[in-house]
Parts: sequence; structure tokens; C-alpha cells
Amino acid sequence: MEITGQVIQMLPEVTGTGRSGNSWRKQEFILETKGQYPRKVCMSLWGDKIDQFPLQTGSEITASIEVESREYNGRWYTDIRAWKVAAAGVGGPGMPPPQSSPMSMGGGAPVRSLPSEPDYSVQGGDDMPF
Repeated sequence: MEITGQVIQMLPEVTGTGRSGNSWRKQEFILETKGQYPRKVCMSLWGDKIDQFPLQTGSEITASIEVESREYNGRWYTDIRAWKVAAAGVGGPGMPPPQSSPMSMGGGAPVRSLPSEPDYSVQGGDDMPF
């Protein structure tokens, strides 16, 4: 899934050591979506993604995210992890730029328009489109 908005707050980086003895680090940030009803979403970058995608307050970004929930002592906790971050309106190779409307918080992926019909007009006298 993707979500687009403005980084409005960077939370302090958190570090620790897991049960297996491996160290970890996490950087959380707050993204505010655009639209008639803006939403604030807390998401996180983990490990080397923090250095790979340096974020600053005020940046307009599109984040590719994974959403996961887990149960602990009868309560459920949801984690939103950004695995890729790009400046808003910039897509990677072979990827169309994101639409200006943010992801609907009601579920589902952002709506993208379909590509237009290819132009098979005759050029140079050849009647084959390829």
C-alpha cells in the first residue's frame, strides 16, 4: 500500500536488543494526509531504512507501507512500517507517480487512472503499429 502526505513530526530514534541478542533501531514519524479530512498516521522506519530514507519535518512524501497487528496479553497492537519512501510525485523506475489524492483511510489502495489508449496512428507510411 502507499500513503502520501507531509511529515509533520519526527519522533526520537529508539534502539534496543532483541531476544536473539541482535541490536535494532526504529525511527517513528507522523505523516498528515491531504484532502477534506486530513488524517495523522504514525509510521516507522527500521534499521538501515532510517539512513536510506532520511526524512525531515515538512517533507511531502509517498511511503510504501506494510500494516501488521499482533496480540499481547489480550490486547492488539498495530504497526505501520514504511519499507520505501520517495518525495511526493516521484516514482521509481517503471512506477507511475502517485495521484494527488491521498489513500482513503476506509481501506483499500489509492485509486489510479488507467493508461490511455496507445496511439496506433500510421507514421512513415508503414501500416503496422510495431
